[in-house]
Amino acid sequence: MTRLSVNDVGLVYRVRERLTLRAPAGNQKTGGTVTRRGRETLVTALDGVSFALAPGDRLAVTGPNGSGKTTLLKVLAGIYAPTRGTVTADGAVDALFDINLGFRPEATGRRNIVIRGLINGWSQVEINRRAESIIAFSELGDFIDMPVRTYSQGMAARLAFAIATSLDPEILIMDEWIGAGDAGFQSKASKRMTEFAGRAGIIVLASHNHALLRETCNRWLHLEQGHVTRFSDSIDDLP
Repeated sequence: MTRLSVNDVGLVYRVRERLTLRAPAGNQKTGGTVTRRGRETLVTALDGVSFALAPGDRLAVTGPNGSGKTTLLKVLAGIYAPTRGTVTADGAVDALFDINLGFRPEATGRRNIVIRGLINGWSQVEINRRAESIIAFSELGDFIDMPVRTYSQGMAARLAFAIATSLDPEILIMDEWIGAGDAGFQSKASKRMTEFAGRAGIIVLASHNHALLRETCNRWLHLEQGHVTRFSDSIDDLP
């Protein structure tokens, strides 16, 4: 059974400072809590984060800029290793942070499907099985065999979106909701995204869009300077 458990997770990292004659900015903001130990500057990006999610849970993660939202998502996705605590994922974890990640502008759209598939851990059989449906959804037609550098921004976004949403997630980690392409593509993309989210056993979604979170999620976690200040079993508590 798909589950995600986070137990007393903390993440502290050291800031490497450069020698400079410039005066420090008095209003400079840094995410997390900053402490000094001798000549070292340490940032506590996450501190004592704990929660557990069961199949069907859609967790909304909120907080101001620098509160640790993206850091938490990257810990859940295995990109960052926590310096304290544990993350236990019973199920395959997929993360969507940058749908353009891994694109090579000199390669064709078709070749980029293969590259992205390999990055995602797909076998060649899986890539071949998904390729035609990805191409059809992207609506690129003959441009699929042209270099991506020749694409407009909207064309590249449609291809990236089609690839990213062809995953079959068990646990899905998302930093903001994905939109793609021009206005005519948005309705199609929105429906695809809803179906995509529906295939995930568990979703963790960080966003500043509270209306979207209320529509999508059923539970809510709020972060302030790396600390959980609110965890609710009801999305109705989200202001």
